[in-house]
Amino acid sequence: MEGVIGEEKDTEKEEKQQQPATTASPHGGGEMSSSSSKETPIKKTASMVRADLLNLADLDAALERHLSRSASKSKKAAAAAPPAERQEPRQEWEIDPREVLLKNVIAHGTFGTVHRGVYGGQDVAVKLLDWGNESTMTIEKVERLRSEFRQEVAVWHTLDHPNVTKFIGASMGNSDLRIPSTVMGDDGFFHVPNDACCVVVEYLPGGTLKDYLFRNRRRKLSFKTVIQLALDVSRGLAYLHSKKIAHRDVKSENMLLDKQRNVKIADFGVARVEAQNTRDMTGQTGTVNYMAPEVLDGKPYNKKCDVYSFGICLWEIYCCDMLPYGDLSMIEMTSLVVHQHRRPEIPRCCPHALANVMKKCWDGHPDKRPAMSEVVKMLEAIDTSKGGGMIPTDAEPKGCLCFGKYHGP
Repeated sequence: MEGVIGEEKDTEKEEKQQQPATTASPHGGGEMSSSSSKETPIKKTASMVRADLLNLADLDAALERHLSRSASKSKKAAAAAPPAERQEPRQEWEIDPREVLLKNVIAHGTFGTVHRGVYGGQDVAVKLLDWGNESTMTIEKVERLRSEFRQEVAVWHTLDHPNVTKFIGASMGNSDLRIPSTVMGDDGFFHVPNDACCVVVEYLPGGTLKDYLFRNRRRKLSFKTVIQLALDVSRGLAYLHSKKIAHRDVKSENMLLDKQRNVKIADFGVARVEAQNTRDMTGQTGTVNYMAPEVLDGKPYNKKCDVYSFGICLWEIYCCDMLPYGDLSMIEMTSLVVHQHRRPEIPRCCPHALANVMKKCWDGHPDKRPAMSEVVKMLEAIDTSKGGGMIPTDAEPKGCLCFGKYHGP
């Protein structure tokens, strides 16, 4: 038997030696002889594999090693991905912006726009905040901005007071975010930058306190109305302070009125994120005209800075006027307020009890200013039955008022 097998092998060798070597033409034109291959060298590759020579166990082991390496690389890539791109669990206060219907723009700001809208069947105000292009920021800065925004919104979400604007929800931004709109976009959508934040709060039709005071700048307000407005603001701030929240941007423009002329504080917390967006601001956060001396001077401050700002607002409410030095720079205001101890001039017709509250609130030393809860008590104790409001411009009597008994409304 062995002899037969040996003869067959010898025969196969002789047949292979007699057959000319052929290979496929690189131009697809059939076969080429060995003499042709000398002119154009061609790299020979195996085109067939004998099944009886394969080791399937080795192939299985190699495949498992390949899949394991691929899975390991995927895990490492996911771990190295920027935090802003990871999928985060949805917060209790987060809403789907696609459920918000935008209407007309009601305000413009440095950091975005405020729209009137509808959400869940109710009128709302929608503030679209855009803190810039995240692709130009470091991962650490993006994460810090988003973390601060989440913390501030989470606090606002828990607040409930009649003199604080009701927070409804917010969104941290999405890819290809489109909010249905009745006025923007040819396709019926308002296209929002991917990294923009959307804040939804209750809509207050009365506008800002600043606009209300401006509309009444000639005829002024009755003393009873002055105290009512002041109490609304002071109660709202006292509530925030009781929750260990400093507004840090108290001004008449950040106070809104409802249909019944009740005042509600707006934009607390978010103002902190907006201020740090533009240029990593230090202690100088807020609006120059309302800044406390310690804030203007770059010193550490606490919620007593809100008390100072409230004192300025109280003067505005009584006078139905804005501070006369609105165009001054930070340096000029610092010189006036910090070094020259300049404060607004209190009208002579202002009742002593109210003037006393103003002076206590804008004291240059934070420790000497009363807490907002004390301010509420002082205002509640003021008697409004005898009038005492600011004298209207066209009703001021001529001559000296020093010894007169003329009172405003």
